[in-house]
Amino acid sequence: MLGPITYSFASELWLSSGKGGWWFVSLPVGLSAEIRSSMQRLEGGWGRLHVSAQVGDTTWSTAIWYDTKRETYLLPIKTNVRKKEGLESGQLVHVKIRIRYHVSICS
Repeated sequence: MLGPITYSFASELWLSSGKGGWWFVSLPVGLSAEIRSSMQRLEGGWGRLHVSAQVGDTTWSTAIWYDTKRETYLLPIKTNVRKKEGLESGQLVHVKIRIRYHVSICS
């Protein structure tokens, strides 16, 4: 069985303090708990789930990662997305993600 599950949310854009200065939006904690409870078994390394993300008119393939310190998934926002959509630190960003998964059904 194939299929995406779609979620929409709004979250503030923030810059990580780590090396390289990655930009993220954090998924809402309640939404992250819902996703994790139903899809944790599908996660790859570092709690990663493959998604397609959309902000404004821009769509890209990426992954969300579960951050155990924040107890939420993080969505990285690429430089070209930030520039194309005019996003700045602290701005509320409206996001749509589609989690891609594949489940085999055995008879």
